[in-house]
Amino acid sequence: MEPKMFCYQCQETAGCSGCTISGVCGKKPDVAAMQDLLVYVTKGLSAITTALRSEGREIPSDINHMVIQNLFTTITNANFDKDSIVAKISETLSAKEQLLAQLSDRKSLPAAALWHPESPADYESMGYVTSILATKNEDIRSLRELITYGLKGLCAYTSHANALLREDPELDAFIQSTLAKTLDDSLTAEELTALTLETGKFGVRGMALLDQANTETFGNPEITKVNIGTGKNPGILVSGHDLHDLEMLLEQTKDSGIDVYTHSEMLPAHYYPAFKKYPNFAGNYGNAWWKQKEEFESFNGPILMTTNCIVPPKDNYKDRIYTTGATGYPGCTHITPGPDGKKDFSQIISHAKRCAAPTEIEHGEIVGGFAHNQVIALADQIVDAVKSGAIRKFVVMAGCDGRAKSRSYYTDFAQALSKDTVILTAGCAKYRYNKLNLGDINGIPRVLDAGQCNDSYSLAVIAMKLQEVFGLEDINELPIIYNIAWYEQKAVIVLLALLSLGVKNIHLGPTLPAFLSPNVTKILINNFGIAGINRVEEDMELFFEK
Repeated sequence: MEPKMFCYQCQETAGCSGCTISGVCGKKPDVAAMQDLLVYVTKGLSAITTALRSEGREIPSDINHMVIQNLFTTITNANFDKDSIVAKISETLSAKEQLLAQLSDRKSLPAAALWHPESPADYESMGYVTSILATKNEDIRSLRELITYGLKGLCAYTSHANALLREDPELDAFIQSTLAKTLDDSLTAEELTALTLETGKFGVRGMALLDQANTETFGNPEITKVNIGTGKNPGILVSGHDLHDLEMLLEQTKDSGIDVYTHSEMLPAHYYPAFKKYPNFAGNYGNAWWKQKEEFESFNGPILMTTNCIVPPKDNYKDRIYTTGATGYPGCTHITPGPDGKKDFSQIISHAKRCAAPTEIEHGEIVGGFAHNQVIALADQIVDAVKSGAIRKFVVMAGCDGRAKSRSYYTDFAQALSKDTVILTAGCAKYRYNKLNLGDINGIPRVLDAGQCNDSYSLAVIAMKLQEVFGLEDINELPIIYNIAWYEQKAVIVLLALLSLGVKNIHLGPTLPAFLSPNVTKILINNFGIAGINRVEEDMELFFEK
């Protein structure tokens, strides 16, 4: 029987092989088909922009932003709204035709660049034709998808940098030329493997751009205690990753009597000095994204989804979900920017005023703010602790959280670590252990939270600084273990970025990606020491045998 859809871009894909009837995430076959088609036409657009650049033409910034937003829209749990995806396809096709008219030579363009439907009625059938399975060779398909997913994650981070008015023309050109190369049937597996590492190299560049944008705009993160209880005022809950959206909302709510809370990946906003001036920035509510069905219900007020990860909402709070940016869900209000780029949040603020205050689900504080600038400021203290033996190992446990019961491994692993180890984390994976009482080492907390998943860049900077301080030639000589959880495409670009920096022996779980063919997996194992996870007891023996 022919599959109704095919998607294996996230860790929870059905049977660890691929969703073929409906997405585990809640994505339906018709939405999957339109997302596949959006990727396809974006690759076609990118082939044209790459050809224009080769002729010395400059590509307008709105086209660069379109490519970035299109890929961001197709990331896991970001946009379930078929109509908005279809609108993006139409906009992309229009832009493609305009640019195509400027091109001198069309002979070498792929079919995706030249495809021109008669009407949107042609989209549906073409969406299924352009699915992942259109590439028949398993290894070529695996490498193409690995690259494409890495680019999706890179575009997510680049989008946030663009929102803060930071641009990188070379990064845009690379994203587009690489998308075009995934359409090139002449490229061998060896060439695509090299392109995969090149994608990781630009992943580092993209995360550095966002880090610069965030720190120059909001200041360097600093050690901060974050309240996880609630107040008596009505509230707005902000989820996702977009700090610019949060800033605009805080500015518009500062005198409204409405408290603003962060959720999941927005927690690290509390670490930035710029946000501490808002007295209504109340704290963090809840845990990782996958618990939102129960936590959004008890929050009582409206929720702003600035990026992924959306879980299809229950009917009893669906009317309180607002989306913006690349996100979307049918029936939920979508907030768009005005001509000046600013967003009017008056509707969500008015909604909040009609709601009860959040129901408290926990109380206390959690500590974070250990991005590279803050940790480097503690370098002498950390080096002394390592030299004295007080710190034996650092364990990087960054990445994503998810629904799978097997992810309890990461809580058990954190609890099983000896008291002379320090966890370095970023991303929502931290919710598996950031509320445990793991203590400290000579005043250094045993869980150092650098921030959002993109702040895995901070962990790389910290590692490179320690390599310099200890005078090591190879970054892999550091007393650092990498035991990373993954879920979606932002984790893919983080992984590729680490590989491009020469980091080896990364353990990835709870399962290895379904989109890695046996041969591609073998390359990653042989060249980089990539491995999965086992039982906690076995991994403790493996990691700490020396």
